[in-house]
Amino acid sequence: MEQDLQTDKALQRQLDRQSQTLQKELDELRDRLVGLADQERAQEDELAHLEESLTALETQERNQAEKLEGERQQIAALLAALQRVARIPPEAALARPDGPVDTLRSALLLRDTVPALRARADALAQALTRLAETRETLQAQRSRTYAARLTLIDRQKEIGQLVARREELSRQTEEERQQVAQRTARLTGQAADLRQLMDRIEAERRAAAAMAAKREAERLEAERRDAERRLAEQRAAEQRLAEQKLAEQKAAEQRQAEQKLAEQRAADQRASDQRARAETETARAAPSAPAGERLPVGGRVTVRYGEADRYGATSRGVTIQARAGSTVVSPQAGTIVFAGPFRGYGQILIVEHSHGYHSLIAGFGRIDTAVGRRVATGEPIGLMPADGSPDLYFELRRHGQPINPQRGFGAPEGKGQG
Repeated sequence: MEQDLQTDKALQRQLDRQSQTLQKELDELRDRLVGLADQERAQEDELAHLEESLTALETQERNQAEKLEGERQQIAALLAALQRVARIPPEAALARPDGPVDTLRSALLLRDTVPALRARADALAQALTRLAETRETLQAQRSRTYAARLTLIDRQKEIGQLVARREELSRQTEEERQQVAQRTARLTGQAADLRQLMDRIEAERRAAAAMAAKREAERLEAERRDAERRLAEQRAAEQRLAEQKLAEQKAAEQRQAEQKLAEQRAADQRASDQRARAETETARAAPSAPAGERLPVGGRVTVRYGEADRYGATSRGVTIQARAGSTVVSPQAGTIVFAGPFRGYGQILIVEHSHGYHSLIAGFGRIDTAVGRRVATGEPIGLMPADGSPDLYFELRRHGQPINPQRGFGAPEGKGQG
């Protein structure tokens, strides 16, 4: 179970890194989508303006064409009359049955009509020129409108591709999170009950501590044997030197004896210092109880450690009646080793602290942390249920044995009731 939990921790960290990368890409896609949407709206406004201008130009073209058509018909009628008059010879005009006055009046009328006809012809030519210019402007406007429509279509396609990419990234992130959730559910199902889960975690902790103690003892024993060997060699050398100088001078023997005694004392002192250092290292290796304990939630303690709970069983922890929706905090700094529903216990959380301590907290309405995360003392880890007067159960263990949580993390070890 510990190996599986460690694997989940590594997987959780990897997913966190992937989630950060995917989230960054999603944020960039959202920014690009916002920019493209603004561009699309501006192009739609420009296209609407071009289409409105195009409609006005088309209306202007129709009006000018209708007006020119009417002018053309009138001028054609006048030109036909003039052509008929021009084909009459002067002699025939004199022989007409009309009187001289009528003939003079017709001549004067024709003389006045020709300049007016020329002016109307000039105005018609100018109107035809304006109509051609209007048609050129209309054609250019139609080209710009067509180009704007193509640009808008390209922009909409690009937005569609980015939206599809965003949905793909969101779906990928959600699938990975679902896989982690399924993995956690499988780990929960592998534990037979809550005691088996706690025993497995504590067994591995004890095995690691025993292995460390064994390595330390082997190191100290090797140092002791090495010190004894060096001391024996030194004594042998001193003995040989004393035997060689014994025949030469008794005074030298006395000084040698005194020197040997001093060296013996120094060796004993070194051995004593080594034992003292070994005892000091052993004392440092022994776990000390952390301080700063606090209850996970504020409220009234309804069942204390060692009292009978509502089922009549002896409580191994404390039950706290809290306010609905209250924040639940970590009683001590540590690492989350289990979080989620567990059989009949509901939503539970197990926090591993230093020096062999574990906190078991049950009764959450919502858990706001995950397996593998480090939490500080007093850091929020969840919320109580949002209705009624919910109860929170808090159990503190050291080396797998329950201790009184209200005495803090420095409570004496061992079984028994508080």
